[in-house]
Amino acid sequence: MSRFRMYPTGEQAGVMLGHCAHARYVWNLAVEQHAHWKWGRRSAPGFAEQCRQLTEARRDNDWLRAGNADVQQQALQDFARAKNARFASGFGEPTWRRKHVHEGFRVIGTDRVPESHPDGSPKLNAQGRQVMGRSVVVQRLNRRWARVKVPGCGWVRFRLTRTGLPAAKTFRVTFRNQQWHIAFVVIPDPIDAPGTDGIVGIDRGVTITAALSDGQRLNCPRLTTRERARVRKHQRRAARAPRGSEAKAAEHAKVAMIKAREADRRKDWCEKTSTMLARTYRLIRFEKLNITTMTRSAKGTIEQPGTRVRQKAGLNRAILAQGWGLLRRRTGEKAPGRVEDVPAPYTSLRCSACGWIEKDSRKSQAEFVCVSCGFTCNADENAAVNVAAGQGGIPRPRRAAGAGGVTAATGRSSAREPRPIRVGIPLFQEGEDVKSTASRP
Repeated sequence: MSRFRMYPTGEQAGVMLGHCAHARYVWNLAVEQHAHWKWGRRSAPGFAEQCRQLTEARRDNDWLRAGNADVQQQALQDFARAKNARFASGFGEPTWRRKHVHEGFRVIGTDRVPESHPDGSPKLNAQGRQVMGRSVVVQRLNRRWARVKVPGCGWVRFRLTRTGLPAAKTFRVTFRNQQWHIAFVVIPDPIDAPGTDGIVGIDRGVTITAALSDGQRLNCPRLTTRERARVRKHQRRAARAPRGSEAKAAEHAKVAMIKAREADRRKDWCEKTSTMLARTYRLIRFEKLNITTMTRSAKGTIEQPGTRVRQKAGLNRAILAQGWGLLRRRTGEKAPGRVEDVPAPYTSLRCSACGWIEKDSRKSQAEFVCVSCGFTCNADENAAVNVAAGQGGIPRPRRAAGAGGVTAATGRSSAREPRPIRVGIPLFQEGEDVKSTASRP
């Protein structure tokens, strides 16, 4: 999906905010209809029935009739797709959309173009006529600027940050943190694998965002010291402002704008890093992390409250600020079939030189010294080498071979279970003959 920054005029922004309100209103009506359904009642209306109801509602409601019909119908189409994908998407049932939070709408192209098959032959219908499809009307102004036709607004400019104009059938306009963006529904082509046989392992962490097995250390950009100070300043002012006042809302908006800048930097870094990985390496291996479980809150319940809740909350924020999940997902989309997940257990405790697993080898967050062979390196790089060799989740060491070896495991324990401690308990009671004790059944 190609996403660009839009720069509408004041009048155009007002019309697009009206489109957002209409789309949100229609979506919430659809949610209310399906929430009213219960066992024994008639099934909730589908997309076609809702479109007929929308036509009747537009006839009776002046405010709804003033909006664009295509925008409102596309909101119903989005709801129908979300309803059908509620089990596969992971988001569950469609929920309510709120003002100032879910501001956006989708537009279908107004230009009619002939459709064709992948081999270039024209696509014909049952009567043998040419099938005409939708296309978004986009014009290029210069090297950096282009414009798109939005219903009710005319031509709206957007910043062209990619080579070539996007050819799409629909596009989505969103408004968040006082910024307008447009996203064209375009499925990009995957990146071809390089001619080399390079295999790389990636260990993700908080101090080093991505440590590669070839020695590279990649860090996701964060807010600067000055920007963090500004965030704390606006948060203090918001805390002192009266509840529900405009001053409190203004301070929260300023904090949101700074946080949005950090999110944009993180997304840009993930896009560039994933492209570099797809173009450089033939096989890319990530350690398999359950980020949802790792960032779960430690508050607990009222009956059983959690411990060190503030420390865990800080760790969760640090993990989410690294963009681990986005980097893995975008790399898999750009290099399909060339990305693997390696089980994470023992990757940071296993020596990449001799294969011995020992928790005492991890001296600190950045230092790894094998207690068996004395191998020393950065702990994150050692884990990345194990991930590149696919040695995650192996509870027993491989002594004779390095990372990726196939020799049999030794008899020494690798899990390091607690050994029994002799406490001096006698084997027989005092005054009892040893022979009589040994002859007992």
